[in-house]
Amino acid sequence: MKIGFIGLGNMGGPMAANLVRAGHAVSGFDLTAPMPEGVRKAASATEAASGAEVVITMLPNGAILRAVAAEVVAAMSSGSVFCDCSTVDVESARAVAEAAATAGLGALDAPVSGGIGGAAAGTLTFMVGGSETAFATVSPLFDIMGQKAVHCGAAGAGQAAKICNNMILGATMIATCEAFALADKLGLDRARMFDVVSTSSGYSWSMNAYCPAPGIGPQSPADNGYKPGFAAELMLKDLRLSQQAAEAADADTPMGQLATALYTRFVEEEGGKGMDFSAMLPRFEKRGRG
Repeated sequence: MKIGFIGLGNMGGPMAANLVRAGHAVSGFDLTAPMPEGVRKAASATEAASGAEVVITMLPNGAILRAVAAEVVAAMSSGSVFCDCSTVDVESARAVAEAAATAGLGALDAPVSGGIGGAAAGTLTFMVGGSETAFATVSPLFDIMGQKAVHCGAAGAGQAAKICNNMILGATMIATCEAFALADKLGLDRARMFDVVSTSSGYSWSMNAYCPAPGIGPQSPADNGYKPGFAAELMLKDLRLSQQAAEAADADTPMGQLATALYTRFVEEEGGKGMDFSAMLPRFEKRGRG
C-alpha cells in the first residue's frame, strides 16, 4: 500500500518504521524529526499525501491537525483515507472528517494507547471513529502498528473513547499514588500492600501494570527514575481535553476536574514536566495533609 505519514516524532516515527518493515511504501513529512529508515522524505505534507491510498497523521493538537488537513485533503485521491492518530479534541476530529467527506475521502480518528514502547513494538491499541468502509481499508495497517483496533462508532468516537479512558487513568493513578503515600505513613510495607491490592478490589492498570512505586510489581518508569513512558504533561493535555469535552456535553465530572487541577499544579508549579505521570508518588510522599 502507498502511505503518506505526517508527524514522525516519538510515536509516529516507530509506527511508520513498522509499516516499512511490513513492506509498505511510506512517504513521510515532519518539520523537525528525522526520517525512519526506509521512509521516503517528502518536501511537504502535500507531497507526502499526494497519490497515497492512506494518509496517517500523528500531530500535537487539534489546531495543527486542522491546518495539516486543510493543506493535504485537496492533494489526496478520491476514495483514499485520511487517518488521524493524534489525540485531539472531538470537535477537531469531526471537523476534519467532514472536510474529508466533502472532498470524497474516507476519514478516521484513531488515537492510540500504549505509549512509545507500544509504538516501537507494534502493540498499540487503536480507538477508531469513522465509517465501516474506511475502517476496513486501514485495518491491515492497524494490525501492523498495533495489537488491537476497536471501531468505536462514527467520526469523533475514537477521540471520545481515548479521552474517557485517560480521564479514568489520570484519576486512578492519583488514587494509587495517594494510597502508597498513606501506606508509608501508616507503616504498611509497600510490597505487602501491592500483594493485597493487586489481587483485591483496588486492582487497576495503574497498580498492576504500571505501579508507581519503585521495585514493586512489573518493571515500570518508577524503576527508571520516573523517566517518562507517558509524560505528565501529556496526561495533563488529555485531562484538559476531557474537561473541554465535558463542558461541551454538559457532563458532571468532578473526579476528572480534580485530576486535571492536580496534574496542572504538578506540571506547571511542582517540577513534574518531563517526568512520567506516575511521578505523582514522590509528590505525595513529600506532602502532609495541609
